[in-house]
Amino acid sequence: MEFINRCITVLFLLCCSYQFLFIPLSWFLKNDETEGETALHRFAVLICARNEEYVIGDLIDSIHEQTYAQDMLDIYVMADNCTDHTKETAEDKGAYVYTRTSVQTGKGYALQALLRHIHEDVPEGYDGYFVFDADNVLDHDFIKNMNREFSKGKDIITGYRASKNLGYNWISAGYGLWFLRESRYLNYVRDLLHTSCFVSGTGFLFGRQTAADIVDWPFHLLTEDIEFTAERILKNKKVYFCRDAVFYDEQPVVFSESVHQRKRWARGYLQVLGSYGKDLLKGMVQGRFACFDLVMSMMPAYIISVVSVFLNLCWLIFCFLTSADVQPVLISFLQFAGNMYLTLFVVGLITMISERKHIRIPFSRRILYTFTFPLFMFTYVPIAFSALFCRCEWTPVRHTFSMEKTG
Repeated sequence: MEFINRCITVLFLLCCSYQFLFIPLSWFLKNDETEGETALHRFAVLICARNEEYVIGDLIDSIHEQTYAQDMLDIYVMADNCTDHTKETAEDKGAYVYTRTSVQTGKGYALQALLRHIHEDVPEGYDGYFVFDADNVLDHDFIKNMNREFSKGKDIITGYRASKNLGYNWISAGYGLWFLRESRYLNYVRDLLHTSCFVSGTGFLFGRQTAADIVDWPFHLLTEDIEFTAERILKNKKVYFCRDAVFYDEQPVVFSESVHQRKRWARGYLQVLGSYGKDLLKGMVQGRFACFDLVMSMMPAYIISVVSVFLNLCWLIFCFLTSADVQPVLISFLQFAGNMYLTLFVVGLITMISERKHIRIPFSRRILYTFTFPLFMFTYVPIAFSALFCRCEWTPVRHTFSMEKTG
C-alpha cells in the first residue's frame, strides 16, 4: 500500500506539475501585446436570477456606476421561476425584465430563453454580451477594461473573479482562495502563453461572432460554463483573460449548500467528459495544449483522490478482517495526506500573499484561512466520490451578502 500511495503521488504530480509551473511563470512572463485604439461598443448585460431580490440591486447599481458610457449598455434580467420580488427590484433599477416558469431548471436554459427574447426584441443585436450572476458586484472599471480587450478583436473574454464574502468562514474562504488562484495562476498565465483560458461560472463577455456561431445558448449540462469552454476550444476558438476586469461574487457559507453545489460541479465535469471527452482526447493527441489543459483541470485530482481514498479504505478493512498490522497502512496514508496538505497549503499561502489587495479581511483571519484551505479542498474527495453514484440536479444557492456587509 505504501508503494501504491507513492505511485499515486507521482502520478498526481505528473498530471498537475505544469500548473505548479504556472506560478513562477506568472511572475516573470510579460504581456507582449501592444496597446491599440479602443472603440466604444454597445453591450447587452445578461443576468439570470432565481429569487435574488436581496442581491440583484447591488449588481445593477454597480453596472450603473461603471466608468463606461451608460447609453452603450442595456441590462436584461431573466427572472427564472421566481417566487419573490426579483422582477420588481430589477425593474425599479432600470433593467428590462423577462419572466420564465419552466420545469427545465438551470442557468443554461434561463440564459437561452433570455437570448431568444433579446433576438426577437432587438433584431439588430449587440456588439457583445456580458453574462453575470445576480450575486455579482463589478469593480468600477470592469466594463471599460473588458471593452479595451474586446477592441483588440478578442471575442470571448473572462474577468478576474474575487469574492465579496471570503472572510465569512472557512467555507467561503476556501472557495475564495481557489477562485483567486484560478484567476491569477491559471487564466492569467494561459493568456500570457497564448492558449485558451476557461470561463468560470460568470463574469465573462462574448461577441457578436460567437453569438451567431452558437445560436442562443445550447449549453445545458450541470457545468454549462465548462461545457461552453470545451465546445469553443474544440472549434479552435480562444477564451481570453482580462486581469484588470475585477468582479466579486458570493460564496456559500453553509456546508450542506457547499456540498450540494460541489457535487453538482463534480457530476458536471463527468457530463462534459462524457459529451466532449473523445474529441478532447483527439485534440490532445494532435498536440493541442488547450485540450490537454482542460482535461487535466477536470479529471486527475478528482480521479486520483477518489481512487487513493478508496484503495486505502479497502486495505484498512482487509487488515482489520484478517487481523493484519494496520500501522504501516495508516502511516503511509497519513504521509500521503500530509504531502497533499503541504502542497495545498503552499498554494493557498502564495495566493493569500500575492492577491492580498482583493482579500478584505483582518490579518489574523488570513493566517487562519490559509491553514484551513487544504481542509476545505480535502472535503472535495467524499463529495466527488458521492457524485459518481448520486443523482445531482441544479438547485439555487441562497445569496444575501452585500459588499458592505463583508468588511
